Amino acid sequence: MTDTAIFKSIAEKLTLSSKQVQTVASMLDDGATIPFIARYRREMTGELDEEHLRSIRDELDFLRLLEERKQTILKTIADQDKLTDELKAEIEACTDLKKLEDIYLPYKPKRKTKASVAREKGLEPLATLIWEQKTFKGSPEELAAEYISEENGVADAEAALQGARDIVAEWVNENGNVRDVLRKQFKQHGAIKSKKAKSAEDEKQVYQAYYEFSNKVKHLRPHQVLALNRGEREGVLIVELDIWEERALELIDDSVMINENQIFIDHLEDAIADAYKRLLFPALERELRNDLTETASAHAIETFATNLKNLLMQPPIASKTVMGIDPGYRTGCKVAIVDPTGKYLEGGTIFPTPPFSKIAESKKVMNALIDKYNVNLIAIGNGTGCRETEAVVAEMIQERNPAQTDELAYLIVDEAGASVYSASKEAREEFPDLDAAQRGNISIARRVQDPLAELVKIDPKSIGVGLYQHDVNQRELIQKLDDVVESCVNTVGVNLNTASAELLTYVSGLSRTVARKVVDHRNQIGTFGDRNKLMDVPGVGAFRFEQAAGFLRLPESSNPLDNTAIHPESYDATRKLCEEFGINVDKLPDEKELAAEKFKNLNYETTAEKVGIGVPTLELIIENLQKPGRDPRESLAKPILRQDIMTMDDLTEGQLLEGTVRNVVDFGAFVDLGVKQDGLLHISNMKPGGGKVRDPHEHVAVGDIIKVEVESLDKERGRIGLKLVGRQ
Repeated sequence: MTDTAIFKSIAEKLTLSSKQVQTVASMLDDGATIPFIARYRREMTGELDEEHLRSIRDELDFLRLLEERKQTILKTIADQDKLTDELKAEIEACTDLKKLEDIYLPYKPKRKTKASVAREKGLEPLATLIWEQKTFKGSPEELAAEYISEENGVADAEAALQGARDIVAEWVNENGNVRDVLRKQFKQHGAIKSKKAKSAEDEKQVYQAYYEFSNKVKHLRPHQVLALNRGEREGVLIVELDIWEERALELIDDSVMINENQIFIDHLEDAIADAYKRLLFPALERELRNDLTETASAHAIETFATNLKNLLMQPPIASKTVMGIDPGYRTGCKVAIVDPTGKYLEGGTIFPTPPFSKIAESKKVMNALIDKYNVNLIAIGNGTGCRETEAVVAEMIQERNPAQTDELAYLIVDEAGASVYSASKEAREEFPDLDAAQRGNISIARRVQDPLAELVKIDPKSIGVGLYQHDVNQRELIQKLDDVVESCVNTVGVNLNTASAELLTYVSGLSRTVARKVVDHRNQIGTFGDRNKLMDVPGVGAFRFEQAAGFLRLPESSNPLDNTAIHPESYDATRKLCEEFGINVDKLPDEKELAAEKFKNLNYETTAEKVGIGVPTLELIIENLQKPGRDPRESLAKPILRQDIMTMDDLTEGQLLEGTVRNVVDFGAFVDLGVKQDGLLHISNMKPGGGKVRDPHEHVAVGDIIKVEVESLDKERGRIGLKLVGRQ
């Protein structure tokens, strides 16, 4: 398949033009990033968004891989002198990898099989007689007797017929039509069954729902597939495909048999039965299970990616001095103070939790730090000892001077991944004199101030907003999560003078190596005065600068445009536009209200032509002139800040509460209500007024502040059932 054919195929599948696909492919091949193309090359792509661009990239990768596989197959068959013009045309026209492998199967080099042994004994002509079904006279035994050979190891006619049946069974197995009809039968009518292995131990009864389980293949949910796979892998479950064998054999007969009156009919039926049990069923069961796993894996990855995006895009709580507390029992609770810029000021350890329960001493230490640094917010990690620590913090806040209480609040922070970061090379380099526990605590405090800037330092798989993330395709998971982080970082923009190397790594055009060079340059030479100074960093040439510049922010620059998403390549056009409408660019953001007034009822086509740019670029410029330096996360609901505490004993059925969505999965969402246990908002209760919910992400997202009703309480098991009432 030529590149032109590939572009056409992708265009048809994604309902785009071949020109769009070709343009995007060319830019990707040149090294352009998807965020850059999506924001600054909209005129060239027909305003394709990141989702479209990534779909083109993925299809392009797949079809090029498919083309490589075709070339390998063509060469292998040609080397066997079996490549006909018809076969070559069929392979070249194939657009499905599974179908391609079916075509290749008869020519695929095989290890020693029953059929290959039979061929070595010279029994293929006899197998051909059985397969072609054109023999009506004589008996199979008489014809088979011709192949008896002591030299070839064929002792009698039955041995000859058995060898011939082995060859026919292989031909049945390699028949593309047979495989197609069985695949459809398995998917449409097959069922996956599981039972508990007799010797298995499942103390916590994690897989209890699957001890005696059966469901049609077509009705299996992604989380069921992944749970079955894990249970099978851990030896707790025995999983198998249940199919009506008699019907499957009938379907093979319909595909293979053309004459039931020929003398080899019984031998053909025996070969078909053997092919099904020994070759087809095991192979197609394995293929079906793999397909189910791939589909479930893709769904789980999408769920993880959606949750991660919503988590990373949580609004920062700016201008707060934060006390971070990493709770614990035996080793105490680590405390760290960070200033509004995230700079570490002081830290220590308190022991308010069992077995020490030094509550008064702990309050004294916290109060001293709060007064010393004018702490506005306390962030408590949600790990072991969280609720006991929360009780002490809430009590301390209430005991403080009422005038001061209004200035101080706390919130519970998901600490997933903090320990991973604390042991990382980056954390050790930043805080070489602190132990790992204290470094993790600083991470907890900082992720309140700017979740995106802090969470990019952590392997996305360790952030804790997915389901079965260790059971899915790891390569695809990493690619998807990297896409999400890249998209979020570039959507928000990065302060070139304060961003960590980890954050800069995700900026369009900046590799991990270049990001570290940027930080080194900043430490040695000083802060960047304007965007153009980025070119002074070793490794940043014209192309990298083009890719990165628009996503970098410099609030301190003498050029206000350096603190917007307007690309330097559009600065001249921006100034020309502002001169046309009497706006002083150098006085941004003071001129933003004037800009909003001036651009009312604007004719975009005429103005774009006059300034010499496309309409999409004009729209981007005008948006940024009206909102220079805007953080797109500002419009989202801020986290719930608390000053007192609740326990499950304070809850009653029918009670209305506000909570924060912590995780969204197929069957619902987990909601932090400020008590020890998260509540479960099941999909059956997710739609106010009732109704079926197909995708929970359409109704709630990680970080959402929602109003819920307590529908059920099981205090012994620590379970809270919720019903959605509304949102903030």
